[in-house]
Amino acid sequence: MPEGLDERGGQPAETYLEWPYPFDRHLHELVPNLQEAQSAWLSQIDSLRSPDRKTHELIRMVCTVILRNPEGIERHAMLAAEVGASWEEILGSILLTEPAFGLLPAVAALPAARKGFNKGQEPAAQGGETRAGQAAALGSEAASPGSDEGTVGAGLTAPETPMRVDPTE
Repeated sequence: MPEGLDERGGQPAETYLEWPYPFDRHLHELVPNLQEAQSAWLSQIDSLRSPDRKTHELIRMVCTVILRNPEGIERHAMLAAEVGASWEEILGSILLTEPAFGLLPAVAALPAARKGFNKGQEPAAQGGETRAGQAAALGSEAASPGSDEGTVGAGLTAPETPMRVDPTE
């Protein structure tokens, strides 16, 4: 890869530092009002209080799995990990796409999801604590057990044992 280019699509590295999404820079150059309105709209979606932030990022990650968008998968897996999602939660969310969308998108998503998860687990710049640990210390809803009161799925828990499917049924 030539110097100054990022491994994500060969875009200039500064593209990823200045803009949240690689396409934002180009959209802003062509139609700045549209890019600003879209950014404001996405900001409002990001500020939804329900579902909790971890579930929000897992849902958005699953949407990017369905779209077969590795950059989106990586981004939302990272953000989910930053707010306390475990690898098992990320993996389970991806595998839930299999019945409707097939095995291929789910399997193809795994490397990007693992990369994003690992980034979300990296020590943050401040003090060496992981980003997920910092979120928990700040009282993040997603990182604090029992804080999902009033959110979608509140009170639901995973079964004690994994569900088994009998192929003869």
